[in-house]
Amino acid sequence: MARKILISDKLESICPDILTRRGFEVDQKSSLSPVELAAAIGDYAGLIVRSATRVTAEVLEKGAAGELKIVGRAGAGLDNVDAQAAQRLGIKVVNTPGLNANAVAELTVALMITLARNLWPAMESMKSGRWEKKGLAGREIAGKTLGLLGLGAVGKLVAAKGRALGLKVLAHDPIITKEAIEAAGAGSVTFQDLFQSADYLSLHLPKTPETENIVNSETLSLMKPSAFLINCARGGLVDEAALYEALSQKRLAGAATDVFAKEPPDPAPLMALPNFVAIPHLGASTEEAQLAVAEKVAHLIADFLSDNPSASPTSPAGPSPSAGPSPSAGPAEPGGRAV
Repeated sequence: MARKILISDKLESICPDILTRRGFEVDQKSSLSPVELAAAIGDYAGLIVRSATRVTAEVLEKGAAGELKIVGRAGAGLDNVDAQAAQRLGIKVVNTPGLNANAVAELTVALMITLARNLWPAMESMKSGRWEKKGLAGREIAGKTLGLLGLGAVGKLVAAKGRALGLKVLAHDPIITKEAIEAAGAGSVTFQDLFQSADYLSLHLPKTPETENIVNSETLSLMKPSAFLINCARGGLVDEAALYEALSQKRLAGAATDVFAKEPPDPAPLMALPNFVAIPHLGASTEEAQLAVAEKVAHLIADFLSDNPSASPTSPAGPSPSAGPSPSAGPAEPGGRAV
């Protein structure tokens, strides 16, 4: 009898197609509640998720008592998977870092330009029937300083795109050497200098206990009043209450975020600010990225369950304090920073 795999979030059809061709029985059941998932998971050798499904310790315990051997996330990071519980239970966890890196990098640049040129309020103004050209003059980004907090797969691509647009690029990453940062085309600076120097500060870190609320009232106070903050990495890196205070008091020119501590976020004062741009976690939402991660995770799951040692990821491990999402399949970026 064919081994069963559950896909509990919506994925491109290439994923179930690959698994079916490789001899697995595939069930696609999106929008399962945690209770429903826990009740069903014991029948499956593999589970594939995107971002919506929460793979809790309880779900993993139910799976370990049954057939579950591997959990795969079609995307980078493991925020929604309890990797430590999986390690304890002997369940493999894999993800697909780097495959959505260009999509996130392009969105980062798009948000930077949106902030610089006041495109968000300009569009809202036009759609409301107003013509406010004079009041919406923006800035050019060429010649300004782009600061990157984290320099993994996404950060390196943003650095390259920033240089192509005429930006001076600085970076800080505590687990990447000065030589590696410079080889990526960025100047290596201290954490404090990055916040003080950047005209555009872009976050490219995983969420860990050490990075949670790394942008807070203290670090925001280091930034220029004319500076902008962009977060296309992880919700929870920014203290949203502190960001509201900085933006509303004009201690920061503007901010754009694709990610929130809670998703979808509750109605918040931030949303009412004209200098705050918000989008609903679209970083990896391109046709190309979705296809790539769906194809990759299908092969990872199939290879592991077929005992293909050349393609199987390493033994399960929870995220280390500074290393970011772990484990991952294939060669990892330094620090697992493919967010």
